[in-house]
Amino acid sequence: MVGVSDGQASRREPSALAPVGGPLLSLALAALMEDVHAHSGAVYLLAPDEPVLEMAVMAGLPRAFAAPWERVGLSAPLPVAEAVRERRLVWVSGEEQMAGRYPRVAVVLPYSFALAALPLACADTVYGALFVTWPDSHPPELSSRERDQLGVACDRLATRLAHAVEKGHPVGPEPDLPTPGATAAMAGTLGAGEAVRMAARLPYGLCALDLHGRVGYANAAACELLGMPVGGLLGAQLWASLPWLNDPAYEDCYRAALISQHVTSFVALRPPGDWLSFRLYPSTNGLSVRISRARAVSAMARAEPRHGEATTRLVTISHVLSLAGALTEAVGVQDVVQLIASEFAPTVGSQALILLGSQGGRLRVLGHRGYPDAAIAERFDGEPLTAQIPGAHVLTSGVPAFFESRRQLEHLYPARRATPDGMAAWAFLPLIASGRPVGTCVLAYAEPHAFPADERAILTSLSGLIALALERALLYDAKHQLAHGLQAALLPHSLPSLPGIEAAARYLPATQGMEIGGDFYDLVPTVGRAAAVIGDVQGHNVTAAGLMGQIRTAVRAYTTVGQAPGQVMRSTNRLMIDLGTDLFASCVYLRLDPARQRVVMARAGHPPPLLRKPDGQVRVLDLAGGPLLGIDADATYTTTEFALAPGSVLALYTDGLIESPGVDIEDALAELGERLAESGDEPLDELADRLVRHTATAEERLDDIALLLLRARAS
Repeated sequence: MVGVSDGQASRREPSALAPVGGPLLSLALAALMEDVHAHSGAVYLLAPDEPVLEMAVMAGLPRAFAAPWERVGLSAPLPVAEAVRERRLVWVSGEEQMAGRYPRVAVVLPYSFALAALPLACADTVYGALFVTWPDSHPPELSSRERDQLGVACDRLATRLAHAVEKGHPVGPEPDLPTPGATAAMAGTLGAGEAVRMAARLPYGLCALDLHGRVGYANAAACELLGMPVGGLLGAQLWASLPWLNDPAYEDCYRAALISQHVTSFVALRPPGDWLSFRLYPSTNGLSVRISRARAVSAMARAEPRHGEATTRLVTISHVLSLAGALTEAVGVQDVVQLIASEFAPTVGSQALILLGSQGGRLRVLGHRGYPDAAIAERFDGEPLTAQIPGAHVLTSGVPAFFESRRQLEHLYPARRATPDGMAAWAFLPLIASGRPVGTCVLAYAEPHAFPADERAILTSLSGLIALALERALLYDAKHQLAHGLQAALLPHSLPSLPGIEAAARYLPATQGMEIGGDFYDLVPTVGRAAAVIGDVQGHNVTAAGLMGQIRTAVRAYTTVGQAPGQVMRSTNRLMIDLGTDLFASCVYLRLDPARQRVVMARAGHPPPLLRKPDGQVRVLDLAGGPLLGIDADATYTTTEFALAPGSVLALYTDGLIESPGVDIEDALAELGERLAESGDEPLDELADRLVRHTATAEERLDDIALLLLRARAS
């Protein structure tokens, strides 16, 4: 569920405004966490002139745990961004709810904890946001006291931020608080010296780790079991001191214990053959680790732990997991561009980006964000791959390029002096998928930016994920364009002008799959008459579309040779069976005689047309017909004749217009009839738009939609 503040807390005023200055954010966050008994939290400030939240201070956990979200775009699907967008409290009660609502967070932090995020805002001004977390032992709902305290604290801090801005002293980032509110919790319980002597006498190993995993104490038994003197352990992380513990799986247990505040354990092999058991007991200011020899594990097989730099691995893994989770949601190329802009660029501090591809030996600008003038980015479109510009060189060579200042870039590429883009540093990342370059991601920075080795490694690694997503998106867009081209070729490009008949049509593809289906319509002029047809071939794929084209061609041919409506249906039915397809089709066929004001209808399992009479009454033409086409070779199709007075409107449609999950089809048909009755006197094109409007704006259409409107005019 999402908790929404009841507004009472927001009306309270702080009792007094403390002087601006000092660690304002840190003190406010620490006080709030102590009031609501949270064990970690962070405050974000809204970046100037950017729709980005920047983490200003974090408390209770290492900042590396939240590395992918140090800079958060306001459009990102994350709790703090949602709290700002919707100006309300966002509550996530635990691991299951986090996975369902914010899967990107759950991928990076798959642990049990609860979270509340709130905006920091006064009147119409937003200054930032904050979040606090609790272990999953917290009840599934926030108490009214907690809601009140959270609201009052955020209102007070927002007022302080507004006061600082008014005084010309804007608040900036502050040092993190590893252990907010941690006082002498052990005072009066046991002397420090006696505690050390007691731990030294225990037969098993004991270590004390701070929130960053650094060893603050290790007894003699721990040093013996780990095979490391105490001097090699103190002040260092366990996985940095002991190569055989340098494995992300063990670090994950450490993170799980701190975030969930649950006891965790693991077994590790100390070479050459000693298995040790580690049990981690967390608190809000660190971990106590019990180490002992593991039993009954001699047969266990485990791969040799990986070696590498431990101090940055958590950041790297977090970034990779977060971006990977985001890119799985990208479908088309523009989705990839938007995700890079909202998820990747803010994290690494970039203010603008361009995504380049290639076609026919030339660069193509696939998308861009962050440039106030689109022409700045689009000027690269059409440049040959041999051009002396970094985007082309990186794409063809597959080697990344980093320019920490404009001087560096213009030294290697003097031509860039003539085309400044207002930026001061750039990272050109080759996007290589399946062993071939598919594009270049250009990240631009508004200020000079150093690219240390670890940042270059992270950017290069993440560019591989972007490349895979871009390759998939390019393939999807190509199929999408093919589907639309095929659909457009199979449907009428325009409707003919007929004496005594006005016509309008609409077609909307489904929003899933290849967006191609079997719905069709046509209007066929004949001597003194006309024929109208609408139908729906089962399925949403190329086979259905191909069969639809064959049926439409057959109906037109049978009409042209003068077959009666019932015979047209029988001939088309026989054709479908002769084609040997397993698909079925529904259809309505009308022979229009405007001079006599008569219509003859044949129907094959299709939803009934609607007839709006000149007086505004709507009738459902649920008249006799026959079975679906393609089922029974001997089927016959009864025809019915009815009057079509001048001013009458016939609405022929496919089932996608009236079928939607959870809605009774009779109710949907009645609603369609009401809209037709109310708006039937409008120009036919406006009426067609009105009838499909509620489905045209839907995010998901499971079926495609065809609509054909016919209005009888006076001769």
